[in-house]
Amino acid sequence: MTSDEVMRFGHKIRKTVLMSTDIETISASHHRVCALNGSRLASGEHQSVNDIKWTVCIRMAQLLDGAGKLGWVLLKAVTRFVFMFLNNCVAIPSYCLYLLLLQPLRIWDSSTFWHIEGIMFKWLLAMVSSWGWIAGYTVTEWGDDVRPISEEEAMVIVNHQSTGDVCTLMMCLQDKGTVVRKMMWLMDHVFKYTNFGLVSLIHGDFFIRQGKAHRDKQLVYLKDHLDKYYHSRDRKWIVLFPEGGFLRKRRETSQLFAKKHSLPHLTHVTLPRLGATHVILKTLSAQQENGSVGSETGTPNQT
Repeated sequence: MTSDEVMRFGHKIRKTVLMSTDIETISASHHRVCALNGSRLASGEHQSVNDIKWTVCIRMAQLLDGAGKLGWVLLKAVTRFVFMFLNNCVAIPSYCLYLLLLQPLRIWDSSTFWHIEGIMFKWLLAMVSSWGWIAGYTVTEWGDDVRPISEEEAMVIVNHQSTGDVCTLMMCLQDKGTVVRKMMWLMDHVFKYTNFGLVSLIHGDFFIRQGKAHRDKQLVYLKDHLDKYYHSRDRKWIVLFPEGGFLRKRRETSQLFAKKHSLPHLTHVTLPRLGATHVILKTLSAQQENGSVGSETGTPNQT
């Protein structure tokens, strides 16, 4: 081998060694990059797991907080129900028992008997009103003060939206003098069979039956009831719901009637039923020759 061939062979060996070194360097760099990327990937996965854990913890905390609030609401609801149930179990039988024991007084002095009955009736209505008070409900009144006419005969016309109207009215009338103990309610006959129905029956309230088949007879019964109980028990105010029932049950029928007779289309109230109103006014007030109700001086007929 000549000297030139030896030099060329040595040059090839150096190139091979350099290429091998470069490959090893590149390979080492690749491993470092892969290791770095793997480290970043592992760090990202760890961060993602931490985020998931944190989200789960937040959701669990929210659920526990919601469960705690729901449990508190249920506890208050159960407590109020138990309170109402115990009120009914104690107050209503007590009312009936006391009046049973006072029956001799009813024979001897009926006015005193009904005076005592009116006081106990007011206490019962205060008990019903307390259910709204303990639930946090308050009633704000505006308009004319009706207390000056609490001892006068009057007909109270109340729009009927729901069962809560009765409790609301009881709350409003508690501070109106003798109104509560001297008032008479007109209500659907279904309430006669409730826990408070016996109290209303003893007090002298009137239970009216709905429907066309009963309408005419019920008006006759109402007139007889007023003649028999209104003055003899010293009643003053008569509470009447002109819709004849709940708004949601009467709205559609009222709107059909209004459309048929070209009357206003009402959504929040129904057209009043005038049968009971006419009977009350005709029975308890004097009729003038011109058809107006009441005497010229406005003094109601006490006969």
